[in-house]
Amino acid sequence: MITEIDQTDEKIARDIQSIQRPAYRIEAELMGFHDIPHISETIYEIQQSEETFLGYQDGYLKGFISYKEENGVVDIYRLVVDPLQFRQGIARSLVDHLLQQKNAAEFIVSTGTANVPAHKLYESFGFREEETFEVAPGVTCTQFRLVV
Repeated sequence: MITEIDQTDEKIARDIQSIQRPAYRIEAELMGFHDIPHISETIYEIQQSEETFLGYQDGYLKGFISYKEENGVVDIYRLVVDPLQFRQGIARSLVDHLLQQKNAAEFIVSTGTANVPAHKLYESFGFREEETFEVAPGVTCTQFRLVV
């Protein structure tokens, strides 16, 4: 069900875009910030991403996680679930798969400070809040770190 997917493939890039736009719109509502870059990301920009993507597929792409790894640190860039599939354990499965797959010393991730469900998910895996930073006037994100 969870496999590496090739975002350079146009169909896969379209699938990524088709679920990340509505998912990030929901996060934008939670944050009160509608300029999240992934909402307006083009197919071409997705294809040019240097992130590694893992997709949760069951007949079609239902969610994905993307990351970059450098010097023993895995930086999670995106964790996206099709809003029609919320509360099905897909995000948990993707994070768990990544943690099991990568033999890294540390994992880091940032999410909107107002995104309480994401905070709870990462904390359930042992991630600890590290810092909060402003991304726009009055809008903050929180970075979490898991040291293995």
